[in-house]
Amino acid sequence: MHEHDHSSTECSPDSHTSLGRRELLRGAVVLGIGAAGATIAAPAAAAAPAPGAAAPAGAARADADAPPSLAPDPEAPADAPPGALAGVEVAAPTIASCATWGAAAARGTIDPVAANPNKILIHHTASANVTDYSQAAGYQIARDIQQWHFANGWVDTGQHLTLSRGGYVMEGRHGSLSRLQSGSGTVVGAHAPGQNSQAIGIENQGTYTSATPPAQLWSRLVELCAYICDQYGIAPTQIYGHRDYTATACPGDVLYSMLPQLRSEVAAALAGTSWSVIVDNTSAGFSAGSAWLASSFSGERYGADYRYATPAEVSDLATYSATIPSSGSYRVEAWFPGIAGYNTSTPFIVYTGTGSSTIRVDQSAGGGAWLSLGTYAMTAGTRTVVAVSRWTQGTAYVVADAIRITRL
Repeated sequence: MHEHDHSSTECSPDSHTSLGRRELLRGAVVLGIGAAGATIAAPAAAAAPAPGAAAPAGAARADADAPPSLAPDPEAPADAPPGALAGVEVAAPTIASCATWGAAAARGTIDPVAANPNKILIHHTASANVTDYSQAAGYQIARDIQQWHFANGWVDTGQHLTLSRGGYVMEGRHGSLSRLQSGSGTVVGAHAPGQNSQAIGIENQGTYTSATPPAQLWSRLVELCAYICDQYGIAPTQIYGHRDYTATACPGDVLYSMLPQLRSEVAAALAGTSWSVIVDNTSAGFSAGSAWLASSFSGERYGADYRYATPAEVSDLATYSATIPSSGSYRVEAWFPGIAGYNTSTPFIVYTGTGSSTIRVDQSAGGGAWLSLGTYAMTAGTRTVVAVSRWTQGTAYVVADAIRITRL
């Protein structure tokens, strides 16, 4: 069985100028934009906590006076997390093959395409914005999509690649991955009429009509697009949304509005002009004592979980280490779940290599997004760059989730 070009109004369960490739300079992926600041009050309107979970401790307003000392004791380990070391190449992202995620066999012929694709098309699955960010959940959405597309009468998954909300990348249509890795040709997809033999289709799990993609999905999408552009010699300007070629709402108003940012960040990655790293509480560069407990209470978390602790007048820091590649100006951002009942004056300490600054953050609202802690002149080297302190007043939990450092 062969497929024809399929049209659809949405990528959902119910429907669904090139540069010379070696002329492109390559670099590490930059992840986003934030505003500089000094003393931070998180923006209002946080999402409701997940149902059925125990309520966090009650809120208590912290005193504005800084504690006597917030210095690390002891200093966090100097090992940098994966991705922290400066680089000038677009590394191949981890992509699970069809066999790895458990795809069923194709139900017909998948035609090869000898010519390289000339663009990337961005889709969303129009499915639930789940908060299970695990690899298992990523593999499950890949299996679900294949079954939905079989139900459409298609021979296999329509898109070439699938990206989960947890940031896991899976091969979609059989044969897509090996050709991408070789940088030679592709296979005919079934994701956009008229473009199925010309465009690499990427499905992003979730619905982005009014919601913003999770940070881990976005950072992986930048990395993935940079890799595709590098392999095939596609210019970042040739990244489009499904709606650019089909009468559809896909990939959602919010994600579609972010495509200029995606093109810009992919271009920066290819040109080697930008550098950024995320250190999560599960990264090798994170360190915290036994008083910092793990929780997956809030769906606004970055990754699988985050750390929380009760305030105390002790020098007990949750620390984030990274390798700053060169002396210069860097933006530092924090990600945390914002919940009424979390601390309204959590101390974040930023270490520049020549000194430190303490910024107090209201963690009772405005979570689930990157919040700028400011822009700093930093020296090169591997060290603790950010710490979260327990030294504040009240009983409301302080939270340490993820930080992002971006060279400007």
